[in-house]
Amino acid sequence: MTATLPTATDPQSATETATATETATAPAIEAAPRVPARPLVRFRSSRPDLLLCGVLLLVILLVQGWNITNFPTLSDDEGTYLAQGWAVQQGRGLAHYTYWYDHPPLGWIQIAGLTYLPSLFVPDSMTVAPMRFSMLAVSAASAVLMYVLARRLWLPRWAAGLAMGLFGLSPLSVVLQREIFLDNLAVMWMLLAFCLAASPSRHLWHHFGAGLAAATAVLTKETMLVVLPALLVTMWRHSHRDTRKFAVTGAITACTLIGLSYPLYALLNGELLPGSGHVSLIDGITYQMGRAGSGFILDPGSGSHGVFRSWLYYDTVLPLGGLAGAVLLLATTRWSVTARALAGPALAAVILALVAMRPSGYLPAMYVIQALPFLALVLAGGAASVTHAVLRRRRTPGERRRTVYARRVLVGALAAAAALYVLPRWYEGNRTALTVDANAPYRQAAAWLGREVTDPASTRVLVDDALWLDAVHHGFEPGLGAIWFYKADLDPAVTRTMPRGWQDIDYVVSSPTVRRDAAQLPNVKAALEHSTAVAVFGSGEDRIEIRRIEIRRTDVPQSGS
Repeated sequence: MTATLPTATDPQSATETATATETATAPAIEAAPRVPARPLVRFRSSRPDLLLCGVLLLVILLVQGWNITNFPTLSDDEGTYLAQGWAVQQGRGLAHYTYWYDHPPLGWIQIAGLTYLPSLFVPDSMTVAPMRFSMLAVSAASAVLMYVLARRLWLPRWAAGLAMGLFGLSPLSVVLQREIFLDNLAVMWMLLAFCLAASPSRHLWHHFGAGLAAATAVLTKETMLVVLPALLVTMWRHSHRDTRKFAVTGAITACTLIGLSYPLYALLNGELLPGSGHVSLIDGITYQMGRAGSGFILDPGSGSHGVFRSWLYYDTVLPLGGLAGAVLLLATTRWSVTARALAGPALAAVILALVAMRPSGYLPAMYVIQALPFLALVLAGGAASVTHAVLRRRRTPGERRRTVYARRVLVGALAAAAALYVLPRWYEGNRTALTVDANAPYRQAAAWLGREVTDPASTRVLVDDALWLDAVHHGFEPGLGAIWFYKADLDPAVTRTMPRGWQDIDYVVSSPTVRRDAAQLPNVKAALEHSTAVAVFGSGEDRIEIRRIEIRRTDVPQSGS
């Protein structure tokens, strides 16, 4: 990894600049069109960069890791991806139920790798809350890549540190990056792709590697596909003009070939096209594209607006300020060197915002994860551009010294005002993540199942995704004993083993998710209606009830009827 040195006007050591200039070859520092060249220094040998990046990394890991098992509330998606990763670890295939091409499997294959060693030493820890610690490795890699990318996009050292801090310490990041989401893995790979695309040495293999990393990001979370145009813009601006066509062609070819492995897998399994008796990739894509939209993001009554407000509840600075900065950077690329260098990240932020604003689209809560690094980069770039404009302008012979001091005081006042606005709000958002225990009801429900059900091997319980692995570790049969609640109605492999429907179920763990979706699931709805709560944990809408199925005489079909 390499990072660029500041310009000659930067109060940096002249010796460091001279050394970097001597060691850089002429082609390596030749400028791409409209992008000036700068001397280079190896990031791994730059002690100030390593020190700043290392200190920030420790702070980010401490904040994100503190109270990680207790907040936020365990989500269905986390349970889904971890359970599928568990199935890969156990050799049960790509999923513990029928894999139906809902997402490319590469994401939870990576999760299986991240959680493999902990599951060997403490098998019972293979549940959602403890395995969140595996995401700290992803956060660490992404944060370091953020710093490297900021330096390769010519941000000064302090601005690169600001970008890294914005990305890792925003309350949105602290809450969402600690969860087991495919988006976090995809962001890590996309940041690697941007780092390789902006490589100052401009080797062709770097751009080829950028294509491979981008394909990995898309196969981890397919929505990353919309960021590829921004990656190409970055590669075009930072590649050598004599090899640009080869670099871009190689990157596109690598990305395409790796991306085609997914439909090729479906084709070789005879599951590319729809047909009777099997799942298909086309059916999976049709389902994802045909999902009911959550409405326009600015419509107060829509689900998308609720998601948007939940983002702003934790942080308004990064989503709104970053998006405004991205639009401004794209509008000033003709006049600003910083804007031209950051054109790729700015374009990525704008594209992701436009996709989120589709009136008919579906907006999940974790979608903003994909935009966080680009929003942080443009905010830090904007701060660096303003600071450079005010402080780095050379003093003219007739200019008084007090004018120079006044400019410095102005920048200091702006920085202090920004800190006074941001830090209290971030403190409040992060304090919740560091102190609140939102998962006590889940822990208590899981413990009750393990303690009170005396014969779990022959007992059937409907649970949500987040509790499925807990039930498995307590001895319930995977898949048919511990049953994802919606599989009791939607998966033929499960319904065939339930000839009496809900009457073949012993318990149902009624979580907020189960109660919300039961109206569309006849077996689940009937199980709730014909059951009695034997244990309740928590209160209000977030409570978790363990309900025992009660089959009354009137529920049993009479002979001859």
